[in-house]
Amino acid sequence: MTIIEFITDIENGKYDEKFRTLYGTDAAERQRARYKKAADEFVKCYPQHEKAEISVFSAPGRTEIGGNHTDHQHGCVLAAAVNLDVIAFGAFHDEGVIRVSSEGYDPFEVSLSDLSVREDKKGSSEIVRGIAAKFTDMGVGIGGFDIYTTSDVIGGSGISSSAAFETLIGTIIDCHYNEGRAGAVEIAKIGQYAENVYFGKKSGLMDQMVSSVGGLVAIDFNDTENPGINSFKCDFEQFGYCICITDTKGSHADLTDDYVAVRAEMESIAEKFGKKYLRETDEAEFYKAIPELRKSCGDRAVLRASHFFSENLRAVKEAEALSNDEFEYFLELVRESGDSSANLLQNLYSVTKPVNQEIPLAIMMSRRILGRSGAVRVHGGGFAGTIQAFVPIEKAAEYEMEMNRIFGEGSCIRLHIRPYGGIELAK
Repeated sequence: MTIIEFITDIENGKYDEKFRTLYGTDAAERQRARYKKAADEFVKCYPQHEKAEISVFSAPGRTEIGGNHTDHQHGCVLAAAVNLDVIAFGAFHDEGVIRVSSEGYDPFEVSLSDLSVREDKKGSSEIVRGIAAKFTDMGVGIGGFDIYTTSDVIGGSGISSSAAFETLIGTIIDCHYNEGRAGAVEIAKIGQYAENVYFGKKSGLMDQMVSSVGGLVAIDFNDTENPGINSFKCDFEQFGYCICITDTKGSHADLTDDYVAVRAEMESIAEKFGKKYLRETDEAEFYKAIPELRKSCGDRAVLRASHFFSENLRAVKEAEALSNDEFEYFLELVRESGDSSANLLQNLYSVTKPVNQEIPLAIMMSRRILGRSGAVRVHGGGFAGTIQAFVPIEKAAEYEMEMNRIFGEGSCIRLHIRPYGGIELAK
């Protein structure tokens, strides 16, 4: 398929049903315009491919629903792929290089002749290098490709733009050079490997797994090599609710120590029991040992460990509640999760910046608007960034308007669950 053929198909409505599935029932018109613009930009970046065979790919962002800071302790999470994604137009060749041009960013290229870790380099190029290296280690022969990407997964908004990009690159390589043999779970692991080893960020596996697998998923990371994945359907709107994410515009700068401390303190507790992760630690023994743990690890570590034990079980209960159509119970669990993150995990703001409390402010305002209906909690890593709210549909317009008034136009986004992870949309 050429660019001209794809644009013709777009104009004739060939992809409208797919767009409605991926982005929502009223999204076809906007996505037609978005994809046509991306196709035009691809040709501008790579005029040599104007008449070449091309492929189109998409990978979604994700929203964490349950399991706040549980994945890095090999715990359980509940999360969903969403209708915000990164898309790519690509042409393949045998030039031994991957070229990437992305809207809003400088273009770069990665030579397949040098896939070593470069400690002095950090950025999207190293993510691509790491993914290509892992596929090469698996015996996959990669010739090269040129892609143009554009994303509406807002960077820094807590919907994991990095995992979406990693899933996109992994999907491109797996589909074209590996006949899809790796599959969604392995693509997620490859993305995490690239982020951990080549980018230098020691993230858990949740973000990549949800982006790659798609849909609403309950994941058990007890065995990270073979995580338990339970995909199921739940239409929040059938219960009269929608998911809203609000970007509070808090800066993530200088928060690395805050994120690292959460994991380090949890693991310091596990170490006292001869374990590496809290998931391996007996909860009853933990509570018995609190007097000694306070002395050796500190009170905050004890509180954060207590959050893990309750949040890990809560993520399982949330999945069961949705599976059983017990939505009011699910909302109760979400409220409990929010309280636990605030009081035990303590990731609503940084203690190094105590006057900057955008997330507590957003939660306070959400509760003021929602009253006894709905539920709200910190979303993702915390300390700055986003909150998540389950909002009655009849209050959604009011909620969005008020959150946008406080945090800026476009801060509040209404999300839909996307049933697919990384996919090849057209070829």
